[in-house]
Amino acid sequence: MPNAKVLSEKQAAVAALAEKMKNASAGVFVDYKGITVEADTKFRADLRKNNVEYAVVKNTLTRFAANQIGFEELDPILNGTTALAMSMEDPIAPARLVGDFIKKSGKTNFAVKGGFVEGKVVDIATIMSLSELTNKNDLIATVLGTLNAPIAALARVLNAIAEQQGAGAAPAEAAEATAE
Repeated sequence: MPNAKVLSEKQAAVAALAEKMKNASAGVFVDYKGITVEADTKFRADLRKNNVEYAVVKNTLTRFAANQIGFEELDPILNGTTALAMSMEDPIAPARLVGDFIKKSGKTNFAVKGGFVEGKVVDIATIMSLSELTNKNDLIATVLGTLNAPIAALARVLNAIAEQQGAGAAPAEAAEATAE
């Protein structure tokens, strides 16, 4: 039986991990077997740039933390070598970065085990489909660009009409011309 100090440290670690997982937008569990130190260093740098926390986790402590927050479905994947990439802000970032790393490196033994998004446990297929999406800011820019397109087209049409009416005409004359 572990002494009281070790037990309390482990309980504190479980509570801290459970709190992080509960507050995270998303997390991806990976089997990091076979990754080189150089590749791991580059991967961790990419994760840091995108505000994604990455750490090797102890399966037993992670299992206790996951069970505390209702993620019992993660129990079967918490074995072997396990690392967790978590984002507090962007629910797509961990999946996208892990997916990009797997594609770029061609690592067959660096694999996704499972994860969670917005408080729900998701399977490997969901994580891999999320990895195909662009980041949150690019998605917002795409939506805003789509919303802006009709307004920009209207402005171009109005500008073309104004040029056809005669750019040098006074505004009142242009108004009369369009009224006729």
